[in-house]
Amino acid sequence: MKNILLIKLRFIGDVVLCTPLLPLIRKQYPQAKITFLVNPGTAEILENNPYVDEVWKLSRQSLREQFKFIQKLRNQKFDVVLDLTDGDRSAFLAWATGAPVRIGYNREHRWRGKLYTQVLPSEYGTMHMVDYHQQALGRLGIHEAVGKPEMFVPSEASQSDKDVLSQVPNGQPIVLIHPRARYDNKAWPLERFAKVADWLSEQGIRIALIGGQEDIFLGQQILNVTTSKPENLMGQTSLSQLGAVMKRSQLLIGNDGGPMHMAAAVGCPVIGLFGPTDPAVWGPRGSKIKVIYKGIDCEKCFYTECLRGEESCMRQISVEEVYQAAQSLLSIPVKSSLKID
Repeated sequence: MKNILLIKLRFIGDVVLCTPLLPLIRKQYPQAKITFLVNPGTAEILENNPYVDEVWKLSRQSLREQFKFIQKLRNQKFDVVLDLTDGDRSAFLAWATGAPVRIGYNREHRWRGKLYTQVLPSEYGTMHMVDYHQQALGRLGIHEAVGKPEMFVPSEASQSDKDVLSQVPNGQPIVLIHPRARYDNKAWPLERFAKVADWLSEQGIRIALIGGQEDIFLGQQILNVTTSKPENLMGQTSLSQLGAVMKRSQLLIGNDGGPMHMAAAVGCPVIGLFGPTDPAVWGPRGSKIKVIYKGIDCEKCFYTECLRGEESCMRQISVEEVYQAAQSLLSIPVKSSLKID
């Protein structure tokens, strides 16, 4: 096997959770060329990964450009395609490569199953996603247990990276807060993030808010209700720069989402706040992880308006719980009590 393609056309956290497969594939096939196809906004997760030869971003341009991209896929003459996406579009692309071995998932029992030469067991939701992905390795003759997700940060920073990292000097205690969630039902209330930020600030710890360009207003809302006025890094970092910031930080506190998985992948301790998603399936994996989860059945309201109001799964997570988890992971002496209005 000399030419291997992996496909994951999902979000940031999804790509992070695929990375444990890569060192095992490289170990089994040391001479193979390994290419990883992802959505454009997630490619930086795989930058500097020593187990990947090329990272391709899916073209979303004109039909002509998309056709050219499919031709490029076919011209590579892949020996095997491992589609970890479980989606129609990725299944079609796997088929379009013409690879003699095409392995993928089909948990919805749709037509895409006919596009693979081997369909993997549909055990989605019964195990952690890292283990779910591991099922595919057996089809490649790999039976070792997977390790933890990894994101590699360059040892030498570029000038633009240095400009960002100058705001997060080494040796200074800093905690990152990521308040955004892809769905409102997965978001802890902003005022509670603000209370935790203020308490941590009273302990002599610097706080920084992280997120994308679209989160700047969200960050400003937190700044408006804090007394500590955290550093606002929202919209100021690329994914690779954010990974470097995380590597220098003592802790990340955030909702279930990509940054939580990134932090764990670079070795930053994490407090993950979970509501409608199950951390047994989607939780971060790392050496210092604490998850707060109430285990409420939220299937009916996951993608729609929550029906529980003030008793929602996220609102049942108290400020005190997050503060205690932070104190445990940081091993900080308490200088002041947490004030709850």
